[in-house]
Amino acid sequence: MEKPYSQGNFFYVEDDAAIARFVKEYLEQKGCRVRILPTLKEARQAMLEGAPDLMLVDWNMPDGQGDAFCRWIRERWDRLPLIFLTVRGDSRDIVAGLGNGADDYIVKPFELEVLYSRIQALLRRSGGVRENCFFCGGLLLDTGKMKVFSQGREVALSWPEYQLFRILMENKGRTVTRSLLLEQIWDSSGSFVNDNTLTVTMKRLREKLGNPSCLKTIRSFGYRMEDTE
Repeated sequence: MEKPYSQGNFFYVEDDAAIARFVKEYLEQKGCRVRILPTLKEARQAMLEGAPDLMLVDWNMPDGQGDAFCRWIRERWDRLPLIFLTVRGDSRDIVAGLGNGADDYIVKPFELEVLYSRIQALLRRSGGVRENCFFCGGLLLDTGKMKVFSQGREVALSWPEYQLFRILMENKGRTVTRSLLLEQIWDSSGSFVNDNTLTVTMKRLREKLGNPSCLKTIRSFGYRMEDTE
């Protein structure tokens, strides 16, 4: 028998506290971890801090519409499993929801057992999204698509800047020495440069990312990505 996806990390975008608690308690009994996000603003911020394994999204939210949020998700995570849970059961709404990027559409009221079964089926098909994504503060690196975002805005980087950012993000929490960065970014391709090249590249990278506080300089040694409060 296939092992269920019982340790998933889910976000549930829902402003009705009673419904959110009902779904959360059931899914957590199944071994899932569920974070309730009562506004789209909180949901966007949570996504920029780290993508879940699956999103559950209500359509009518106090600060916007779930279909617009779904489009925002798809611009950044095209493979993230997403299910609408909504009272809007008109066929036009269902077509619009799926057209905006949702993988499934469930109309309230619904049976929890059916919800869980459809979650399992979707996760089996998708295989997850997080293996290609790295986060730190409001920064996101998607190595699969080779894209970088700062506070939800895509940032265009040169190849050395991207390589520098990628190495630091993949080693988040660890200091990467200047000598190792020089070797991996330039020397490995035969482009031997002096130490000042790294300093200039880092300066440009910081400016393009908006001078993030999570990008630390370890004086005379190297650099480190570090989560901040």
